[in-house]
Amino acid sequence: MFTIANGIILKGENLVPNRENIVVDEGKIIEIAKDAREGKIIDVDGAVVCPSFINGHIHIGDSIIKDEGYGLSLSEMVKPPNGVKHVALANASDDELVEAVRCSMWDMVNSGTTHFIDYREGGVKGVKLLKEASKDIPIKPIILGRDDSFYGEDPDLTKVKIAIRKLLKIADGIAPSGFGEITMDVAEIISEECEKAGKISSIHVAESESNQIESLNKYGLSEIEKGVKANFSQLVHLTNPKNDDLDFVSKTAANVVVCPRANATLNVGVAPLNDMVNLGLKPLLGTDNVMLNSPNMLRELEFTSKVMSVYHRDYLDAVEILKMATTNICGFKINDVIQKSVIMEDNFAEFNIFNSFSKNPYLNIINRVETKNILYTINKKFNV
Repeated sequence: MFTIANGIILKGENLVPNRENIVVDEGKIIEIAKDAREGKIIDVDGAVVCPSFINGHIHIGDSIIKDEGYGLSLSEMVKPPNGVKHVALANASDDELVEAVRCSMWDMVNSGTTHFIDYREGGVKGVKLLKEASKDIPIKPIILGRDDSFYGEDPDLTKVKIAIRKLLKIADGIAPSGFGEITMDVAEIISEECEKAGKISSIHVAESESNQIESLNKYGLSEIEKGVKANFSQLVHLTNPKNDDLDFVSKTAANVVVCPRANATLNVGVAPLNDMVNLGLKPLLGTDNVMLNSPNMLRELEFTSKVMSVYHRDYLDAVEILKMATTNICGFKINDVIQKSVIMEDNFAEFNIFNSFSKNPYLNIINRVETKNILYTINKKFNV
């Protein structure tokens, strides 16, 4: 048992700042109060206590080719099966993949991330590799699998369904690449099977303008409309929405993830985060492909804050940005992540404690903190 004393706690789903103490016993928060003091006392003297980060979207497998292919188009980099990424994955040994993935997970742990949602290539084997690689690291992967049987213009739907069911026995959900690689029949089977299993169905949509134009020309629907109509529970990117796309999404229960640094690296645009927030959406932030960016959520937070101000000519509230890396996951059930995301009594103790440099606790984290300024990361998996 221990007490974190004299910290500025960003408490609850809305990250309301309060100077209070937190008592932790066997990985759970048992009391939050100004006078609470029990067990070992850790006096953090005005430091900021914030829920630990969730990386909402990452491809950790391409950690083996950091910064390769810079300057190539989106399709040249990541479109299966011949993108730079997929060729590298096909040619890498299991040992090479595991070592690179482990390094990236430690990078996340050291920069305050305790959960990440991974688009996992390699079918059942790929899911097992990531589970094995993460088992002694204090981080929780939420693994969304995929299978090569999903792809092509005339897939065998029986094989697709069998592959999905095998994956769902060991994965947290299913995540094909995008609508340029799968048919609507496959998309609908994925979302149906995931819903029956109580798991996540996720897909990239509207990452590039060209993807949107192709979808509209071919189907009369934007990629975002297709994602909603196919009933995916999570949509990633939404960088280039058309017409009423965002309004359409806001009327559904779909969770949204944006990846500003990856979009910038691939030169595909800037996600309209301000519009999303104004419509009541609660986006998550993700760092996307490790081959493009470090999986450091502090860097993602700062970049997002500044690029949105330039792009929209308006400031996005700092607390709303920080929620995208922490509590916006609430309401979208992924195993125990809802409990993890909020600093409240009876929840798991999973939070970061940051040095304080300014009077604004949100901008302190977004704009000032570096990895070296993380005093502690408390994590229920290993009680770090």
